[in-house]
Amino acid sequence: MGTLVGYVRSGDPDLTNRQMAILLLVGQTQGPHTVRGLASRLTVSKPVVTRALNKLASLGFLRRQRDEADKRNIFISVTERGGRFLERFQALIERSQPDPAPRTGALANRSPASGPLQQASSFERRIA
Repeated sequence: MGTLVGYVRSGDPDLTNRQMAILLLVGQTQGPHTVRGLASRLTVSKPVVTRALNKLASLGFLRRQRDEADKRNIFISVTERGGRFLERFQALIERSQPDPAPRTGALANRSPASGPLQQASSFERRIA
């Protein structure tokens, strides 16, 4: 929750879950990335990925580059601006890590290993 509240307060553009997932996939996994490959990894249609890419490209977070070897392929990569956005988001995750203080209520039985960073790495394992 702390990460999302920090994100809302940050003034960065509001991304949908789908846009964020695509940006994280491209930014944190080995490429090259294509629309077809992203659609397959997320189990969504290519038009769904294309719409998200259009928004991310308009924000300057991702760019499309035609493959010089095979003009039919278009590779997706993170821009410098997109990389800075991901770094700020990572910093929000790190700052919102729970204190080692005793937990109460609904969080009392939750292990520290299930915090945001652990969840992010399990996200990466699921999409890999």
